[in-house]
Amino acid sequence: MNILIRGGHLVDPKNNIDGEMDILIEDGRIKKVSKKIAEKADKEINAKGKIVCPGLIDIHVHFRQPGFEYKETIETGSRAALKGGFTGVCPMPNTNPISDRRSDMEFLMGEARRLNLIRIWPVGAVTLKQEGKELTEFGELKKGGAAALSDDGRPISDSNILRRALEYAKKFDLPILIHAQDEGLFCGGCMNEGFTSTKLGLAGIPAESESVEVARDIQLADLTQGRLHFCHISSRKSLDLIRQAKKAGSKITAETCPHYFHLSDEAVLNYNTRAKMNPPLRTAEDVQAIKEALKDGTIDVISTDHAPHSESEKDVEFDKAPFGIIGLETSLALSIRLVEEKVISWTELVKKMSLNPALVLKNDLGHLSEGAKADITVIDPAAEWTVEKEKLESKSKNSPFLGWKMKGRAVDVFVDGRHVLQNGEIKN
Repeated sequence: MNILIRGGHLVDPKNNIDGEMDILIEDGRIKKVSKKIAEKADKEINAKGKIVCPGLIDIHVHFRQPGFEYKETIETGSRAALKGGFTGVCPMPNTNPISDRRSDMEFLMGEARRLNLIRIWPVGAVTLKQEGKELTEFGELKKGGAAALSDDGRPISDSNILRRALEYAKKFDLPILIHAQDEGLFCGGCMNEGFTSTKLGLAGIPAESESVEVARDIQLADLTQGRLHFCHISSRKSLDLIRQAKKAGSKITAETCPHYFHLSDEAVLNYNTRAKMNPPLRTAEDVQAIKEALKDGTIDVISTDHAPHSESEKDVEFDKAPFGIIGLETSLALSIRLVEEKVISWTELVKKMSLNPALVLKNDLGHLSEGAKADITVIDPAAEWTVEKEKLESKSKNSPFLGWKMKGRAVDVFVDGRHVLQNGEIKN
């Protein structure tokens, strides 16, 4: 079966395409990209007025399975990703048990094949049980399908352990995704340290709890020449360090999430646990710094850090609630606001949500070259919708954006040429 996507505005940063083009899909691959394709197809899609881009990729999600299926499952998480326009995601290993063995990777890969919705690239733990003491078997994890390594949710506090991990990971060409957090400075805090935390009487987490670790990890990346990627960067101080290091030639990449460029710590007022995440929401000045870093390329990737929790877990006193929010179904619309605000262009947005994540993983996706796998997202930038709890595919509903009016959403998604999201509805 062949499919023709006709008349869409194609945005493909790798091939420097930004204009109206047709795309012909055949046998799961992109057969032809041209201004006017005259060939007949078994199925045609009118993409006039739509953005057509490489499938979106999220390299930082939490699907909670195994062990926490009441929060999310691989199936509900995959459906949420698909609804958000993503063709592939990287689930983090902080499940129960911790995903630190080859069989854990194989389980995730098997579930992806069974569900046949999106691509799943497992992330294996850096250390056994994420305890930060003993390295896992990186080679075995890669054989099982691991695309990256991380102890996300927990920092790797021992500098020598991280050094050895970066050296070991080089042998298998795997990136290490870092949760930068100084445990001593974190010190049991539950929100950003500053005026708002003082006003609410809550224990604060200074921005330095992130930036101190960022400074250390940059030096370890330079020492080892390993592939190090910073997860969910939230503060100006961290960004200044990353910017300076990149200019000096450090082999590092960095991501942020939509909540960090849309919300400040004032979202926590009234003890709103849906605005509790780690790292915490920072100040309005940090929000502006994130936007500047997105604009100048200091931040390579927009991820979601999709972290589902049940309502009963979040409906408690603020300091007792778990960190984390969901984000797969709101990320695209929130990121499109950056284009509307002229912070970045559509080309830059697609780079940060598709091409650059693919480059971090080295998986030869994130582009629409002829012969490439047909992972494609079609976006209606004018579609208006409201974030409603009942309409979310995610099993959990812990979003600070409930009730927000959004503009822009994925309407069609192709994975390996399969039309898995059609007119905004999941068809598989």
